[in-house]
Amino acid sequence: MIRAFATTQGMVLEQGGTFHQLPASTGFDELFRADDPAGWIALRLRDAPEVAPPAEASLLAPIQNQEVWAAGVTYLRSMTARMEEAREAGGGNFYDRVYHAERPELFFKATAQRVVGPGGRVRIRSDSRWNVPEPELTLAISAAGRIFGYSIGNDMSSRDIEGENPLYLPQAKTYAGSAALGPCLVIAAPPAAETAIAMTILRGGAPVFAGETHVGRIKRPLPSLAEYLYRDNSFPCGAWLMTGTGIVPPDSFTLERGDEVHITIDPVGTLRNTVA
Repeated sequence: MIRAFATTQGMVLEQGGTFHQLPASTGFDELFRADDPAGWIALRLRDAPEVAPPAEASLLAPIQNQEVWAAGVTYLRSMTARMEEAREAGGGNFYDRVYHAERPELFFKATAQRVVGPGGRVRIRSDSRWNVPEPELTLAISAAGRIFGYSIGNDMSSRDIEGENPLYLPQAKTYAGSAALGPCLVIAAPPAAETAIAMTILRGGAPVFAGETHVGRIKRPLPSLAEYLYRDNSFPCGAWLMTGTGIVPPDSFTLERGDEVHITIDPVGTLRNTVA
């Protein structure tokens, strides 16, 4: 297993607890375009000098020109949450139908400029009253359509806008600071089913919500999600794909400015962000 960090000094690779600095000109586009990303990493590790572990303050989101997409309604909990939103607005049962359908829900989430890195400030919409973070295993998919690694994603969502009308989904999901990614990219096969995904939200330094789920609770096979994303589509610089959330705060909860969101998936680490 190798971890790739985006830092202000360029890409840093970690293997077996030793960190290596790549040239500043080496970016994530090269990695995602490689026919064999693991081989690309191994080749560059041979000549990369050792460095100290990067400080969190120097970390950036592990993204260059990749698009970020997301899958919805992949957990039973996310399906019931969406149906609660729809009932609140007098909607129908389309989320239940998506959960059981062969075709997944896939939607565009963010360009790199909208993505926040570790320690950065995610945002809530000024025209929304009900906002939540969505912690998600996020797949790194090469330009050729192969899953070669993963990270942690935060799919910030405006639940009131999303529930009012399914056609409002892009406004509920895509805006400045609507996504966070990091703290690194793990170059390895997707994690085992028993791998935990945990989230804690702090307000004034005290926990106001905590939840946990497991990768194995994702209903759909991860390769199937990637295959649907790449159907009749191309990603010259590869793509990141958020795989849905199984952790949803209660309907009475909404984020506030200054809240801290901590999402943990081992061995990626913990993605920490503050709400702007």
